[in-house]
Amino acid sequence: MEDDLKSLVTATSATLARIASDFSPAVFASSLAAEDMVLTDLILKAGLPIQIFSLETGRLHPETLAMLERVKEHYNGYEIALYRPVTEAVDAYVAQNGLNAFYDSVEMRRECCRIRKVEPLGRALSGKKAWVTGQRRSQSTTRAELDVQEDDPAHNMIKFNPLADWSETDVWNYLRDNQVPYNALHDQGFPSIGCAPCTRAIEPGEDVRAGRWWWENPDSKECGLHMVDGKLIRIKSVNA
Repeated sequence: MEDDLKSLVTATSATLARIASDFSPAVFASSLAAEDMVLTDLILKAGLPIQIFSLETGRLHPETLAMLERVKEHYNGYEIALYRPVTEAVDAYVAQNGLNAFYDSVEMRRECCRIRKVEPLGRALSGKKAWVTGQRRSQSTTRAELDVQEDDPAHNMIKFNPLADWSETDVWNYLRDNQVPYNALHDQGFPSIGCAPCTRAIEPGEDVRAGRWWWENPDSKECGLHMVDGKLIRIKSVNA
């Protein structure tokens, strides 16, 4: 492991340890993609009391769902907690708008995200002091000003982005150096992975999140998990 990556790992491990000691109970929201597997590895190897959960939207790729069992096998039976959307809300959306209405407008897409992701996230975060994400600054223009620690007024807690300083190369060097399992979609041209109908492989030279909601403008490409009143949460914590 190169010195630069070692420094990143040391800083990130220290952040995670601080979260576990000072912000308990804390949880980590994993999409089961590459960045989140770095954090999963660091959390579980250190035995930190940070619960890992994932949002099972009902429309994930088979390769993403397969990661649940791979994590269980690799980390001595550890089971990632799953939060699913309210069935009645999904049924009502589909009945009124159609199964794939999210292609029709940004509003329809965000409503689908709200039902399948944002509402379940609220349940997952209920009663917690902090949550952890795998967001990085270099992922997209919407995340360029990302801080490691931020206030999250939507959920009245602190949000941590321990990999904010990491590059795509850093992530993959860590995964390979530590033999961490990763989503098979990454080998098929998917650097960023979400629901199957809303994610495609990207072409060489494209932005890493170009395959997410590719029919929309770049500045709208967020699902709502990190937004308040339609704007990205970017309030640096005074305790950072």
